[in-house]
Amino acid sequence: MTIEKAVPSVYAKLGVRPVIHASGTTTRYGGSRMRPETIEAMRVAAQALVNIDELNEAAGGAIARMLGAEAALVTAGSAAGLVLQAAACIAGDDPARIARLPDVTGMRHEFVIQRAHRFSYDQSFRVPGGVLVEIGLGRRTMPFELENAIGLATAGVIYLVSPFTSPPGILSFEEVRRIAHTRGVPVLVDVASMVPPRENLFRYLRDGADLVIVSGGKGIRGPQSTGILAGRRDLIRAATLNASPNQAIGRAAKTSKEEIVGLVTALELFLAEDEKAEMERYREICASIVGELGEVPGIRAVVEQDPVNRVLPHAVLYFEPSWTGPSGRAVQLALAAGDPHIYVQQGPHQGGYFDEIAIDPINLEPGDEAIIVRRLLEELTRR
Repeated sequence: MTIEKAVPSVYAKLGVRPVIHASGTTTRYGGSRMRPETIEAMRVAAQALVNIDELNEAAGGAIARMLGAEAALVTAGSAAGLVLQAAACIAGDDPARIARLPDVTGMRHEFVIQRAHRFSYDQSFRVPGGVLVEIGLGRRTMPFELENAIGLATAGVIYLVSPFTSPPGILSFEEVRRIAHTRGVPVLVDVASMVPPRENLFRYLRDGADLVIVSGGKGIRGPQSTGILAGRRDLIRAATLNASPNQAIGRAAKTSKEEIVGLVTALELFLAEDEKAEMERYREICASIVGELGEVPGIRAVVEQDPVNRVLPHAVLYFEPSWTGPSGRAVQLALAAGDPHIYVQQGPHQGGYFDEIAIDPINLEPGDEAIIVRRLLEELTRR
């Protein structure tokens, strides 16, 4: 069944169809939808040329004031922020060392990370020559392991805030900060995908993180290829010197004047929004989806939200043992292959349920939920 969805002319010209992105803010499907005010700010910024060094300093100052940080820098996405975190800790602001990267001979270049915190993007730390040192046995880490892993070559300790990375038994942020700071080593926090809640923009900086990276193109709804690196003034200065427009390891991760202005605008709008009202709006969207699907035999439809796995309300369909229809994976693939393409989350979350589909409302436009319900009913009742 084909359900009509308007195709913007710029995409129609290229033969590319828009998608209904109900799986969060995944980069592969376009990230998040920018607010009109952000788009307008970028349009205005494109009309004049500025000195990027001056813009970086001014925008970083504005962001730092909003977050209560010593300093900040707009990066080319959060992965680029990880590269710059590492470069700052390895080479500092020494021009000779900056020019040598990724040759780290004679420099501190090891980054300690709990095994439970390994993630797809931690290779970013290796771009400027960093080496990851894993600690922890399985999903458990003891304080002495971190203490013993920190040595003369240690440049920093990585702490990831993300779904599935906080099992019982790992070192808490407070423990990591205490041990690292006792040894004079900075703590680098990645909270890229965990905003909202807005509190995560402030918590780790307030509690002693030396550098924090946040995605600009996810919950903040700024330009997709932006991120925020915030923290200690000396480390932000070092990150800036390792970044574009300088001829350094971060030159490939360039941010444009339009993106920098767009992110500052998006952050202002994000912080001004009522988070409680925002969550209630998402909850209503999810409730409408659940209400339409709750009568399908063998499917348990609920609205869920929790601080770790689903920081926004989600509409979740659990496939009960009595279910005899297609698998969640089959339904997910059918939705993605249809017209319009619909992308949903699929697979067991941390609770370990055997099969499920989840719908994240952050990128849904008015009317999208009705399309999702119709397509789900079509696929769930297919025999």
